[in-house]
Amino acid sequence: MTFSKKICGMAGAAGLSLFAALPAFAQDAAAPVVATVNKGDTAWMMMSTILVLAMILPGLALFYGGLVRSKNMLSVMTQIGAAACLAMLIWVMYGYSMAFGPDYTSGLSNFVSTFDKAFLKGVTPASQAATFTAGVEIPEYVFICFQMTFAAITVALVLGSVVERIKFSAVMVFAAVWLTIVYFPIAHMVWAASGLFFKLGALDFAGGTVVHINAGVSALVACLILGKRLGFPKEPMAPHSLTLTGVGTGLLWVGWFGFNAGSALEANGSAALAMINTFVATASGGLFWMLAEKLNGHKGSALGFCSGIIAGLVAVTPAAGNSGPFGAIILGAVASIVCFYAVTVLKPKLGYDDSLDAFGIHGVGGMIGAIGTAIVYSPAFGGPGAADYDMGAKLIVQIEAVLATIVWASIGTVIAIFIAKAVTGLRVAQEVEYEGLDLGEHGERAYNA
Repeated sequence: MTFSKKICGMAGAAGLSLFAALPAFAQDAAAPVVATVNKGDTAWMMMSTILVLAMILPGLALFYGGLVRSKNMLSVMTQIGAAACLAMLIWVMYGYSMAFGPDYTSGLSNFVSTFDKAFLKGVTPASQAATFTAGVEIPEYVFICFQMTFAAITVALVLGSVVERIKFSAVMVFAAVWLTIVYFPIAHMVWAASGLFFKLGALDFAGGTVVHINAGVSALVACLILGKRLGFPKEPMAPHSLTLTGVGTGLLWVGWFGFNAGSALEANGSAALAMINTFVATASGGLFWMLAEKLNGHKGSALGFCSGIIAGLVAVTPAAGNSGPFGAIILGAVASIVCFYAVTVLKPKLGYDDSLDAFGIHGVGGMIGAIGTAIVYSPAFGGPGAADYDMGAKLIVQIEAVLATIVWASIGTVIAIFIAKAVTGLRVAQEVEYEGLDLGEHGERAYNA
């Protein structure tokens, strides 16, 4: 193949004639790989993108909305939907370019891309984006849409820690700043070919660091700055509808197949592996949370089941295509148990008001999943790692990526929250918080019967 290419390059037409004279089998072996759009992969990626959208609206909106008091139901759904919409517009304007655009010629390319593709400059229906198989590509618009939904759901996840007391205007300002200085750079570092942690070999199949640690840590920082809800923790603040939360949980699990299996970028064996892992890790997480409740003297609860489902999904996200099914089951179980104690023991002891446990599940579960991926990647646990896989070296890389994400997200969130506070005041007035944000912020009620 190399030899034939050299002939064509040096001899021009003569070289082409020589290539044409080769036997058919030799021509096939010598021909360069021509990148073509695969219609099956394209259809799968379009479906995966829609599944991730369903995770946001209605999935996350119902999951979070059911967990708050009825007077704040619509405010939560509105905040999630509007923040996701804003993320989509910013992604098209400059987010995609910052995360996956052309590289800088300096070391800055380790952290972010240029703005050369701002407003999708140069992207057409004929533009193609590479997958993980040489010669197999998908339309760039499809890749842009798929990654756009990741940005949208990540900023929406952060809101779980600050609902029931943050202004809608503050949510929008925070989202715009946070996406720009936190999400886009971390997405580039982990997933872009020139990104720092991509080059170091960090394993993050579908967003353990980029989505869950990023959102979870940011949620913790945001709720600490914002402060506790009025009456927390003395007044009861029980979920107003675990039925809606259960429906949201189911929609999140279904949509997560687009999230995880779609991250293979092709309809192939890697996507199939991510698919089965998304089944079994999640099932493990749901059951082990209820088991943890039972062992700690409580009844196995519907809320615990839903929380375990999410913990299992979070943990398997970075390992979806980087683990065997047995490793995924272990990862889901471990994450569910640790997240249970983070929510029921750590949070009460430290006293922070992470309203919907965004940090306790996404942050903690994301860390377990990201670090645990280095373990379950090993062929000893049925993972796809090579026979000479060096688990120790990979653990170091994973820990470095986790720590860097924690630091970057923490600093960026502080900046974003204080900018939102300077512009909007950040928190609703006491009378609005007592009355409920549905009426105080949006002038309507979720329930009028």
